[in-house]
Amino acid sequence: MESKELAAKIAEILDSKKGIDIETVDLTGKTVLADYFVLASGNSTTQIRALADEVEFVLKKDFDIVPDHIEGRAGDKWILLDYKDVVVHVMGREERENYSIEKFWETKRREGEE
Repeated sequence: MESKELAAKIAEILDSKKGIDIETVDLTGKTVLADYFVLASGNSTTQIRALADEVEFVLKKDFDIVPDHIEGRAGDKWILLDYKDVVVHVMGREERENYSIEKFWETKRREGEE
């Protein structure tokens, strides 16, 4: 599966579990970290865990795709699922606002155009 398709599928999974403010950030050609970040917020640690678990479960069951790395299961306010070319960030609203990942990469995109 291409990274763009994977990012779209992940966004669909997050939406099906009522993820909040789901956004896909296209990083193609901007960094070696990933081609896409998919971000979603949850209202509680329970919802954040459920969102991350659902992404992991559906991708494994339907496509036999497993994350290369997972971070944040202990605190549950920010869970990162690393699928190499696509990195999923499921965060609490406060953490999402505080770190502003989308705004950071939007600024980097504009700087690259100048």
